[in-house]
Amino acid sequence: MLSGTPRTFIGSTTFQVSGMTCAHCQHAVTAEISAIDGVESVDVDLASGTVTGTAARPVDRADIAQAVDEAGYTLVP
Repeated sequence: MLSGTPRTFIGSTTFQVSGMTCAHCQHAVTAEISAIDGVESVDVDLASGTVTGTAARPVDRADIAQAVDEAGYTLVP
């Protein structure tokens, strides 16, 4: 992650993810991020390669990166 980027987020935040190309990718990333405690919703946009997560309480960006990695993709810093 970029050094100037806050470690946690609340509300909606959009992340760039590389490697997503199909509905399976969308489902895998959505499932992994949705399992993170505090994440309320996940929206994957395959066309732009972005994932928007919404959280009501602080969620660590490292947890998002790990979830994306576990789904088989890479969070772009």
